[in-house]
Amino acid sequence: MKNKLEISKDQTVVSLEKSLRHITGILKQKGRGILSDYGITPPQFAALQWLWEDGDLTIGELSNKLFLACSTTTDLIDRMEKNKLVLRVRNPKDRRVVRIHLLEEGERVIEEVVEKRQQYLNTILTNFEDEELKVLAKSIMKLQQEMKEK
Repeated sequence: MKNKLEISKDQTVVSLEKSLRHITGILKQKGRGILSDYGITPPQFAALQWLWEDGDLTIGELSNKLFLACSTTTDLIDRMEKNKLVLRVRNPKDRRVVRIHLLEEGERVIEEVVEKRQQYLNTILTNFEDEELKVLAKSIMKLQQEMKEK
């Protein structure tokens, strides 16, 4: 039989999971609205984001980060290349190696989208006190770090 502390933690985990699921859904919905203004899809945004944060990546590396098949990522890159967001760059020493490079237009799009997402979050957080924001940020960063490690 569980003691009161275990039950309380279980209830907290259930409540936290539900809240995070709802928050994620709202952020995805809001994010899709922002992306529609730029004519890019959520997977394209995710790809641009990885290239923006990590620099040039191969199709295989990008596929792993996006959890997509290489063929799906190749199609994604084809569309993004047509829209002048990215460029395939062959390695001069080994032409089999092709890296995806973020172009200026892709960088502009990702920076504007991220800024709009941050503005949205800022409007949501207006009723939080400074100390509440610090605790929230610290807790979410700790959760993210724990999730990366497991």
